[in-house]
Amino acid sequence: MKDVWTTMASIMGVWAFFQTLLHTVFPPELRFAALKFLHRLTTYFSSYCYYDITEVDGVNTNELYNAVQLYLSSSASISGTRLSLTRGLNSSAITFGLSNNDRLIDFYKGITVEWEHIVTQRQGQTFSWRPLPDEKKRRSQDRLLYTNSRGHPWESVPFKHPSTFDTLAMDPLKKAEIMADLKDFADGEIFYQKTGRAWKRGYLLYGPPGTGKSSMIAAMANYLGYDIYDLELSEVNTNSELRKLLMKTSSKSIIVIEDIDCSINLTNRNRNGYGGGNTCTRSNTYGAAASTPAAANGGDDGGNTITLSGLLNFTDGLWSCCGSERIFVFTTNHIEKLDPALLRSGRMDMHINMSYCNFPALKILLRNYLGYDEECDLEKELEEFVGAAEMTPADISEVLIKHRRDKNKAVGELVEVLKLTADERKRVKSTVGNGSHEVEDEEQEKRALDSPKEGNENGELQENCHDCEEKDGYHVEHEDEEIK
Repeated sequence: MKDVWTTMASIMGVWAFFQTLLHTVFPPELRFAALKFLHRLTTYFSSYCYYDITEVDGVNTNELYNAVQLYLSSSASISGTRLSLTRGLNSSAITFGLSNNDRLIDFYKGITVEWEHIVTQRQGQTFSWRPLPDEKKRRSQDRLLYTNSRGHPWESVPFKHPSTFDTLAMDPLKKAEIMADLKDFADGEIFYQKTGRAWKRGYLLYGPPGTGKSSMIAAMANYLGYDIYDLELSEVNTNSELRKLLMKTSSKSIIVIEDIDCSINLTNRNRNGYGGGNTCTRSNTYGAAASTPAAANGGDDGGNTITLSGLLNFTDGLWSCCGSERIFVFTTNHIEKLDPALLRSGRMDMHINMSYCNFPALKILLRNYLGYDEECDLEKELEEFVGAAEMTPADISEVLIKHRRDKNKAVGELVEVLKLTADERKRVKSTVGNGSHEVEDEEQEKRALDSPKEGNENGELQENCHDCEEKDGYHVEHEDEEIK
């Protein structure tokens, strides 16, 4: 027995030596060409024709793939020993198809057809005979951008966005803070296990349109080497579907919901009743309140929208920890419209204000578009007007792009635009300031005229709340003409 193991060890040593020699002498391109030639040689003597029918073609579903599934589930000439049985929701018909990585024989007009269902995991494009470590493989392969559509969980395309933190027009100190936070998260597996926290982190990007929120997301993905899942909430019917989408995301990924304040209608709890009990109200502060039992229970029982509760559980509930090393990024142009429960730590851990362009960000734009690494002639004028102009990086970039062939002309044009915009901002603020006093005087006069009707209004308020009580089934108590 000892001689057998000695022989095996010698053979393994010789094999390792020749494998090392092979990788040294023959480059990967030559090895790939040799394997491709051998594959063609073997298929040349085969009597079969092979057709690959993929499930997804880019971001679109391959309709031929669905037609094959329908054919296999309805054909009576199929014979097989292992089939996958399924039944649709609210359907009495049972359909069958091929199991994963299984095959069966079909006969079509006397010709033998062999169907094989192959399920493969996405792999990197780097060719190697020996597997790469997971981290190296993730860094070397192309990143993907996923999106969801109704009836199809995730579809992907290669992610080629060139944005990086080096090109991002933002204050360098703020960028350094964000990059340090991202690095701490990516290297924090032991920390999160030690503290008993799910390995995830949330970022809220808020600010006016054109301030670089999408570019920030791309820079984060390129910095960490993560894939991006762009979640379209309008394509999700129920909270249950939202959980299923979360379960099908991979680790080392960024889950993005852009413009969350206008993607769907979410219930924002009334501030007067926030934190306890039901309140009687005729309108919602943001979104539409749950008006049916299905919606109130999370939309799982036939509802056609997801709820605030479902979204909160998606970001910070038990289902949010089904996976690791995932980042949630929400963007909004109006942070004041979001429910405070969505903004707290543990859900959105870091709030990043994507504000108007300041002078440090402007210097980055001048370097990116005009190649200015040092001070330009009109730098003092730029610094003087850029703050008061309140222009977004997108607007300033457009000015620089138009005149990028002539640096001096581009800077001069930018100074003029910033000066005119700053003067216009100042004039508008001055006009609004003067008008506000007139509006305040009118409001005070209106309140004085309406004060005798206060008793009548309280009576109408009680009547309205009585109507709410009968319509919605809320419990309302009246005491001294107040609502509790």
